[in-house]
Amino acid sequence: MDLKSFRALTSDGTPPQMIGQPTLTVSQLNEYIRALVAKDLFLEQICLCGEISNFTAHRSGHFYFSLKDEGSVIRAVMFRSAAERVPFTPENGMKVVVKGGVTVYSQGGQYQINVRTMEPDGVGSLASAFEERKKKLAAEGLFDKTRKKPIPQMPRRIGVITSPTGAAVRDILNILGRRYPRAEVVLYPTLVQGGDAPASLIEALHYFDKTKDVDVLIIGRGGGSMEDLFAFNDEGLARTIAACSIPVVSAVGHETDFTIADFVADLRAPTPSAAAEIAVPDQRELARRLDHLHARLRQMLQGSVTQNRRVLAAFLARPVLRNPVTLVENRELMVLSVTERMTAACRRSLAEVQAGFRETTARLHSLSPLGVLSRGYCAAFAEDGHAVSSVSAVQKNDELQFRFADGHVQARIESVAADVTK
Repeated sequence: MDLKSFRALTSDGTPPQMIGQPTLTVSQLNEYIRALVAKDLFLEQICLCGEISNFTAHRSGHFYFSLKDEGSVIRAVMFRSAAERVPFTPENGMKVVVKGGVTVYSQGGQYQINVRTMEPDGVGSLASAFEERKKKLAAEGLFDKTRKKPIPQMPRRIGVITSPTGAAVRDILNILGRRYPRAEVVLYPTLVQGGDAPASLIEALHYFDKTKDVDVLIIGRGGGSMEDLFAFNDEGLARTIAACSIPVVSAVGHETDFTIADFVADLRAPTPSAAAEIAVPDQRELARRLDHLHARLRQMLQGSVTQNRRVLAAFLARPVLRNPVTLVENRELMVLSVTERMTAACRRSLAEVQAGFRETTARLHSLSPLGVLSRGYCAAFAEDGHAVSSVSAVQKNDELQFRFADGHVQARIESVAADVTK
């Protein structure tokens, strides 16, 4: 039964419960209430503040929770398409401001608010969400210095991710053009504030990471309140910056402003203007350095030439170079002197060898048996050739050979007589 047919049950518009007929079912009553709520334009888009309780992040991506204050509570649901755009993680006890429409679930006889957007209520909640996310990502190592990439000293192309209408982009372009006009700037315009800003910033990072046509990225915006800068505290944005293959310089707000993007970026600049100064060198300073290096190089070359001239002059002043024949003559004299010393040494050595040979020959001759025989002696040898040195080794009729200095004789022994005196 719709609202129109339900109202037709009375002829004068008086609520049916006042006349007692007809009797309604529970479903009819709940449907009537649902239709009343659906037709109320005020309830289609309301802004509600309260404290989160009974929060559940379903695996489907939907958020289910309640909003309460000191005296009342209302159920709330936030479907996945809207929940993905929430720039923080809702928690029980967190005060938030939500926007959405009130709906009635007729089957359960309950009404709830269908939340489309959610923001922390006040700076305290924002700071709490910021510290929670910072602690979580730090524990995962996303802030570690070891994973940060170096910023190129002389980039050819610079990607800038920011609002195309803010003061930040004007400051960045002015400083880049003044300091290093050689570099080409590629601007990717994005949202920098509000619930849709994180997705816009992530899309820009994905574009540059895919095309890889820049050497360094600057991402940021000008100053503002903590609420204005909160898009740069988005967890998805932080993870995208950490995963980007291109070095990222974060430049969000003023010098005292800090966001999660600052901690996860490869380098944090205190302001967008400072980011432009960090990203590129100053061409005037480069020119001064080149002039200085040129002067030093020229001075070093001049010093080297002067020193080599001194060395060459010293070589040319040597006698051997003035009169090369002198070197040959000196070497010839050295050869002659060495030859004479070698000849004398050889003669002395030969004389010493000859004297030793004569001495050895004389000693050998004095010990030779032939020398003894030449003095009138002879040697006796048995038939088997052994020398006979004793009478006891000879018997009668033995044949002995007697060797003299000039020959030998063969003899037969007639008698043997031993020397009785020994």
